Amino acid sequence: MGDYQTIRVADGEFKAYVARPTAAKAPAVVVIQEIFGVNKVMRDITDGLAGQGYLAICPDLFWRIEPGIDITDHSKEEWARAFELFNAFKVDTGVQDIAATVDQIRQDPACSGKVGAVGFCLGGLLAFLTACRTSADATVSYYGVGLDNVIAEARSCTKPIMLHIAEEDGFVNKAAQAAIIAAVEGQSNVTVHTYPGRDHAFARVGGEHYNGADAMKAGQRSLDFFKQHLG
Repeated sequence: MGDYQTIRVADGEFKAYVARPTAAKAPAVVVIQEIFGVNKVMRDITDGLAGQGYLAICPDLFWRIEPGIDITDHSKEEWARAFELFNAFKVDTGVQDIAATVDQIRQDPACSGKVGAVGFCLGGLLAFLTACRTSADATVSYYGVGLDNVIAEARSCTKPIMLHIAEEDGFVNKAAQAAIIAAVEGQSNVTVHTYPGRDHAFARVGGEHYNGADAMKAGQRSLDFFKQHLG
Protein backbone atom coordinates (compact mmCIF):
# COMPACT_ATOMS: atom_id res chain seq x y z
CA MET A 1 0.00 0.00 0.00
CA GLY A 2 1.18 3.47 -0.87
CA ASP A 3 0.31 6.91 0.38
CA TYR A 4 -0.39 10.29 -1.15
CA GLN A 5 1.62 13.44 -1.54
CA THR A 6 0.68 16.90 -2.77
CA ILE A 7 2.15 18.47 -5.88
CA ARG A 8 1.82 22.22 -6.24
CA VAL A 9 1.70 24.02 -9.57
CA ALA A 10 1.06 27.65 -10.57
CA ASP A 11 -2.74 27.32 -10.62
CA GLY A 12 -3.32 24.96 -7.71
CA GLU A 13 -2.33 21.60 -6.29
CA PHE A 14 -3.14 17.95 -6.80
CA LYS A 15 -2.56 14.58 -5.18
CA ALA A 16 -0.31 11.78 -6.38
CA TYR A 17 -0.30 8.19 -5.20
CA VAL A 18 3.20 7.11 -4.12
CA ALA A 19 4.57 3.61 -3.53
CA ARG A 20 8.05 3.21 -2.08
CA PRO A 21 10.53 0.37 -2.53
CA THR A 22 12.50 -1.21 0.29
CA ALA A 23 15.77 0.35 -0.89
CA ALA A 24 16.83 3.62 0.69
CA LYS A 25 17.62 5.07 -2.76
CA ALA A 26 16.04 4.08 -6.05
CA PRO A 27 15.19 5.42 -9.50
CA ALA A 28 11.67 6.85 -9.79
CA VAL A 29 8.93 6.08 -12.31
CA VAL A 30 5.90 8.28 -12.94
CA VAL A 31 2.83 6.17 -13.76
CA ILE A 32 0.50 8.02 -16.12
CA GLN A 33 -3.19 7.17 -15.83
CA GLU A 34 -5.75 5.93 -18.31
CA ILE A 35 -9.10 7.71 -18.73
CA PHE A 36 -10.43 6.06 -15.55
CA GLY A 37 -8.37 8.15 -13.13
CA VAL A 38 -6.01 6.94 -10.45
CA ASN A 39 -8.00 3.75 -9.95
CA LYS A 40 -7.05 0.34 -8.58
CA VAL A 41 -5.44 -0.67 -11.88
CA MET A 42 -3.12 2.34 -11.74
CA ARG A 43 -2.41 1.95 -8.03
CA ASP A 44 -1.59 -1.72 -8.55
CA ILE A 45 0.84 -0.83 -11.34
CA THR A 46 2.43 1.76 -9.06
CA ASP A 47 2.69 -0.77 -6.22
CA GLY A 48 4.11 -3.34 -8.65
CA LEU A 49 6.88 -0.98 -9.74
CA ALA A 50 7.75 -0.35 -6.11
CA GLY A 51 7.98 -4.12 -5.70
CA GLN A 52 10.47 -4.13 -8.57
CA GLY A 53 12.64 -1.60 -6.77
CA TYR A 54 11.35 1.73 -8.10
CA LEU A 55 10.03 4.79 -6.31
CA ALA A 56 6.70 4.99 -8.13
CA ILE A 57 4.25 7.88 -8.29
CA CYS A 58 0.88 8.24 -10.06
CA PRO A 59 -0.44 11.82 -10.29
CA ASP A 60 -4.14 12.72 -10.49
CA LEU A 61 -4.19 14.43 -13.88
CA PHE A 62 -7.96 14.99 -13.91
CA TRP A 63 -7.83 17.20 -10.82
CA ARG A 64 -8.87 20.37 -12.64
CA ILE A 65 -12.02 18.63 -13.91
CA GLU A 66 -12.77 16.63 -10.77
CA PRO A 67 -10.22 15.53 -8.16
CA GLY A 68 -10.02 11.90 -7.10
CA ILE A 69 -11.59 10.19 -10.12
CA ASP A 70 -11.53 6.44 -9.47
CA ILE A 71 -13.72 4.46 -11.87
CA THR A 72 -13.46 1.20 -13.81
CA ASP A 73 -14.14 -0.07 -17.32
CA HIS A 74 -16.88 -2.42 -16.10
CA SER A 75 -20.06 -0.48 -16.87
CA LYS A 76 -21.51 1.67 -19.65
CA GLU A 77 -22.01 4.51 -17.19
CA GLU A 78 -18.35 4.48 -16.20
CA TRP A 79 -17.25 4.37 -19.84
CA ALA A 80 -19.48 7.36 -20.57
CA ARG A 81 -17.98 9.27 -17.66
CA ALA A 82 -14.46 8.31 -18.73
CA PHE A 83 -15.02 9.73 -22.22
CA GLU A 84 -16.48 12.91 -20.73
CA LEU A 85 -13.28 13.31 -18.74
CA PHE A 86 -11.15 12.49 -21.78
CA ASN A 87 -12.91 15.12 -23.87
CA ALA A 88 -12.58 17.77 -21.15
CA PHE A 89 -8.92 17.03 -20.49
CA LYS A 90 -6.24 19.41 -21.82
CA VAL A 91 -3.23 17.41 -22.97
CA ASP A 92 -0.71 20.24 -22.87
CA THR A 93 -1.68 21.15 -19.31
CA GLY A 94 -1.51 17.49 -18.33
CA VAL A 95 2.06 17.29 -19.59
CA GLN A 96 2.92 20.33 -17.47
CA ASP A 97 1.50 18.53 -14.42
CA ILE A 98 3.60 15.48 -15.27
CA ALA A 99 6.68 17.71 -15.58
CA ALA A 100 5.96 19.04 -12.08
CA THR A 101 5.60 15.46 -10.83
CA VAL A 102 8.91 14.47 -12.43
CA ASP A 103 10.67 17.44 -10.86
CA GLN A 104 9.18 16.82 -7.41
CA ILE A 105 9.89 13.10 -7.25
CA ARG A 106 13.45 13.70 -8.48
CA GLN A 107 14.00 15.83 -5.36
CA ASP A 108 12.63 13.14 -3.04
CA PRO A 109 15.35 11.98 -0.62
CA ALA A 110 14.66 8.38 -1.69
CA CYS A 111 15.19 9.10 -5.42
CA SER A 112 18.54 8.22 -6.95
CA GLY A 113 18.20 11.13 -9.38
CA LYS A 114 16.90 9.23 -12.38
CA VAL A 115 13.19 9.46 -13.28
CA GLY A 116 11.28 7.51 -15.92
CA ALA A 117 7.62 7.41 -16.91
CA VAL A 118 5.14 4.85 -18.17
CA GLY A 119 1.65 5.56 -19.47
CA PHE A 120 -1.34 3.67 -20.80
CA CYS A 121 -4.04 4.71 -23.33
CA LEU A 122 -4.37 8.48 -22.80
CA GLY A 123 -1.33 8.02 -20.59
CA GLY A 124 0.47 6.40 -23.54
CA LEU A 125 0.10 9.64 -25.47
CA LEU A 126 1.18 11.63 -22.42
CA ALA A 127 4.19 9.36 -21.84
CA PHE A 128 5.46 10.08 -25.33
CA LEU A 129 5.01 13.82 -24.80
CA THR A 130 6.72 13.46 -21.43
CA ALA A 131 9.78 12.19 -23.27
CA CYS A 132 9.69 15.14 -25.66
CA ARG A 133 8.77 17.97 -23.29
CA THR A 134 9.99 17.18 -19.76
CA SER A 135 13.20 16.25 -17.98
CA ALA A 136 12.23 12.57 -17.64
CA ASP A 137 15.13 10.26 -18.49
CA ALA A 138 13.26 7.43 -20.25
CA THR A 139 9.60 6.72 -21.05
CA VAL A 140 7.37 3.81 -22.01
CA SER A 141 4.11 4.28 -23.93
CA TYR A 142 1.42 1.59 -24.04
CA TYR A 143 -1.09 1.88 -26.92
CA GLY A 144 -1.13 5.67 -26.92
CA VAL A 145 -4.33 7.15 -28.35
CA GLY A 146 -3.71 10.11 -30.66
CA LEU A 147 0.01 9.45 -30.81
CA ASP A 148 -0.03 9.76 -34.59
CA ASN A 149 -1.06 13.43 -34.26
CA VAL A 150 2.07 14.39 -32.29
CA ILE A 151 4.62 11.82 -33.45
CA ALA A 152 6.56 14.49 -35.37
CA GLU A 153 7.84 15.70 -31.99
CA ALA A 154 10.00 12.58 -31.90
CA ARG A 155 12.37 14.23 -34.38
CA SER A 156 13.62 16.64 -31.73
CA CYS A 157 13.57 14.12 -28.87
CA THR A 158 16.76 12.34 -27.85
CA LYS A 159 15.51 10.62 -24.69
CA PRO A 160 14.97 6.83 -24.80
CA ILE A 161 11.36 5.92 -25.67
CA MET A 162 9.67 2.53 -25.90
CA LEU A 163 6.33 2.19 -27.72
CA HIS A 164 4.01 -0.80 -27.27
CA ILE A 165 1.51 -0.96 -30.15
CA ALA A 166 -1.49 -3.32 -30.30
CA GLU A 167 -1.93 -4.30 -33.95
CA GLU A 168 -5.72 -4.66 -33.65
CA ASP A 169 -6.20 -1.54 -31.51
CA GLY A 170 -9.80 -0.36 -31.82
CA PHE A 171 -8.76 3.20 -30.97
CA VAL A 172 -5.62 3.39 -33.15
CA ASN A 173 -6.28 2.23 -36.70
CA LYS A 174 -3.78 0.61 -39.06
CA ALA A 175 -3.04 3.87 -40.87
CA ALA A 176 -2.24 5.61 -37.59
CA GLN A 177 -0.03 2.73 -36.50
CA ALA A 178 1.85 2.83 -39.80
CA ALA A 179 2.34 6.59 -39.48
CA ILE A 180 3.74 6.22 -35.97
CA ILE A 181 6.18 3.47 -36.97
CA ALA A 182 7.29 5.31 -40.11
CA ALA A 183 7.88 8.55 -38.21
CA VAL A 184 10.37 6.99 -35.79
CA GLU A 185 12.06 4.61 -38.21
CA GLY A 186 15.82 4.94 -37.94
CA GLN A 187 15.74 6.79 -34.60
CA SER A 188 18.08 4.90 -32.29
CA ASN A 189 16.43 6.32 -29.18
CA VAL A 190 13.00 4.88 -30.05
CA THR A 191 12.14 1.19 -29.67
CA VAL A 192 8.84 -0.07 -31.08
CA HIS A 193 7.19 -3.37 -30.17
CA THR A 194 4.02 -4.49 -31.94
CA TYR A 195 1.64 -7.18 -30.69
CA PRO A 196 -0.19 -9.17 -33.39
CA GLY A 197 -3.81 -9.98 -32.61
CA ARG A 198 -3.92 -7.72 -29.57
CA ASP A 199 -6.53 -5.01 -29.06
CA HIS A 200 -6.35 -1.80 -27.07
CA ALA A 201 -5.52 -2.18 -23.36
CA PHE A 202 -4.23 -5.74 -23.70
CA ALA A 203 -2.18 -5.09 -20.54
CA ARG A 204 -5.09 -3.83 -18.39
CA VAL A 205 -5.70 -6.51 -15.79
CA GLY A 206 -9.41 -7.35 -15.70
CA GLY A 207 -10.10 -5.57 -18.97
CA GLU A 208 -12.06 -7.03 -21.87
CA HIS A 209 -8.97 -7.34 -24.09
CA TYR A 210 -6.47 -8.37 -21.42
CA ASN A 211 -3.94 -10.93 -22.63
CA GLY A 212 -1.75 -12.30 -19.88
CA ALA A 213 1.06 -13.58 -22.08
CA ASP A 214 1.56 -10.37 -24.03
CA ALA A 215 1.00 -8.21 -20.95
CA MET A 216 3.82 -10.12 -19.28
CA LYS A 217 6.02 -9.82 -22.37
CA ALA A 218 5.45 -6.05 -22.59
CA GLY A 219 5.95 -5.68 -18.86
CA GLN A 220 9.30 -7.46 -18.94
CA ARG A 221 10.43 -5.41 -21.90
CA SER A 222 9.51 -2.27 -20.00
CA LEU A 223 11.37 -3.36 -16.88
CA ASP A 224 14.46 -4.23 -18.91
CA PHE A 225 14.23 -0.82 -20.59
CA PHE A 226 14.04 0.99 -17.26
CA LYS A 227 16.90 -1.07 -15.84
CA GLN A 228 19.05 -0.09 -18.83
CA HIS A 229 18.25 3.61 -18.76
CA LEU A 230 17.49 4.37 -15.12
CA GLY A 231 19.87 1.97 -13.42
